[in-house]
Amino acid sequence: MRATSIAHYTPEARTLLIGRALRAFVDGYVAILLPVYLLALGFGAWEVGLLSTATLLGSALATLAVGAWGHRFPHRRLLLAAALLMAATGLAFANLSAFWPLLLVAFVGTLNPSSGDVSVFLPLEHARLAEAAEGDARTRLFARYTFVGALCAAVGALAAAVPDWLVTLEFERLTALRLMFGIYGITGLSVWWLYFRSLVRLPEPPPHERPGRPAPLQESRGIVIRLAALFSLDAFAGGLVLNSLLALWLFERFGLSVAAAGAFFFWAGLLTAASQLAAPWIARRIGLLNTMVFTHIPASLCLILAALAPSLTLALGLLLLRAFLSQMDVPTRAAFVMAVVTPPERAAAASFTAVPRSLAAALSPSLGGALFAAGLLAAPLVLCGVLKIAYDLALLAAFKRHGKVK
Repeated sequence: MRATSIAHYTPEARTLLIGRALRAFVDGYVAILLPVYLLALGFGAWEVGLLSTATLLGSALATLAVGAWGHRFPHRRLLLAAALLMAATGLAFANLSAFWPLLLVAFVGTLNPSSGDVSVFLPLEHARLAEAAEGDARTRLFARYTFVGALCAAVGALAAAVPDWLVTLEFERLTALRLMFGIYGITGLSVWWLYFRSLVRLPEPPPHERPGRPAPLQESRGIVIRLAALFSLDAFAGGLVLNSLLALWLFERFGLSVAAAGAFFFWAGLLTAASQLAAPWIARRIGLLNTMVFTHIPASLCLILAALAPSLTLALGLLLLRAFLSQMDVPTRAAFVMAVVTPPERAAAASFTAVPRSLAAALSPSLGGALFAAGLLAAPLVLCGVLKIAYDLALLAAFKRHGKVK
């Protein structure tokens, strides 16, 4: 794959990549520390799942609002508002202890308990990135966007060990955990400042170079509805093993420490990041759709086998292999959606394919938490793998005529 430096992208694309990096870093440790924080506050596995559900449900509704009404407002203003919401989310979580206020903040805020980006930032940034390149160059840009996110999330996972280090410096454990959520909020302010300094001051392109005005779905409605239905199945399955729940599974099944879990998610994140660089290279040869499907199925098989593994070493090995394969569909999926809809509909398409994903994913963490609480530790992982394989086969059958789209 031809290497592309961030310096070669447009100023707006570079700003979005830097913003993604900052958000991914704090998302990386929050996904691991969220169950630890809730357990430290006296809650259980079911509450962890319920709060994850609220997080994803709130993100879905916010994304739906962007799809329905976002075309009426400049995307730059919406990105600034999202950054302020991120700041408020972190600072509120750092200062609350009761479950219901935390649940409310999770619902309206930007916390991300998963391995990918599920926040309202996603459709806004995708729509802006789609205007920065065309064809294969767009796929490479989306891959770089996902690569930056995965790499920084991996580094962020190592930061999950910081509270343990702070405890050795005579910090109370709960105080150390609150501090990490405070840093999340401060990062939100940093993202706001980055966007304010860069995005809102960029000159508007001349009229003949401006993209078409964002519009609601019209010509591409049928394609987007089919994609959204299939993506929702994939997301429901993925919600069963969000990073927060996968960390909880490692804690409960093998007694893994927080520091060891952080190290695992670091290496998993590095493998995921490496896979983002391979995805465009594979897509150029076999197409976006085939890349999505034929890397996803082996990843799901690894997850099922990990759920049944008798030892920690074998389970971690299978999960690391899954990490390398399972996220190659992320940049290719985004590029595929942008390629099969009209340019004015891209923002709406990004939102309306993301919304069902978030809505469906919002239902399953509570189910996963309930299964963990009932002692059925392998069930969420096995169910996730089976449903994802069903999704891949259905996607291939429904869009096989688009198999050569690159």
